[in-house]
Amino acid sequence: MEIPERQDDIFEAARSILSRLLDLMAIPASIAVSDEFTVADEDGNASSVGLNIEGEDLGILIGRRGQTMASLQHIVRIIMAHQMQVRLPIVLDVEGYKKRRCEGLRALAERLAEQVKTREMPFTMEPMSAFERRVIHLALADHPDVSTESTGFGETRKVVISPRNI
Repeated sequence: MEIPERQDDIFEAARSILSRLLDLMAIPASIAVSDEFTVADEDGNASSVGLNIEGEDLGILIGRRGQTMASLQHIVRIIMAHQMQVRLPIVLDVEGYKKRRCEGLRALAERLAEQVKTREMPFTMEPMSAFERRVIHLALADHPDVSTESTGFGETRKVVISPRNI
């Protein structure tokens, strides 16, 4: 993805912060812009910064169900907000894990939507992070036969897929 010049410093700052954190953890890796998670508005200004960490055996950075990756992402966001006075979503991916997870969630959402449509009964998914719930909601936003809604609180928040005629 080509980054507009005026946004290049934001990407470089995020990349630099992440690189420094990886160095402090003694984890050899390279950092590339993630086309999947970098989004620009109509003026070409970045509305989110996506970075993919690449290397060998980086499972330690992913953690259980992506929790370590989410924590690292949060730390980078806080440092960016402090250093650059910019509050911009930073989305980290490790070896394409988040991208593959999103693709899997979209496919799962479509399969479950068909089951809900056929059985005409709501289906409650397992608890998910806000990011993962958003993927499900967006995947089914234009589906003619089902609707989605999040229920629960905190760590137990789930997506419920319901037939539209209920």
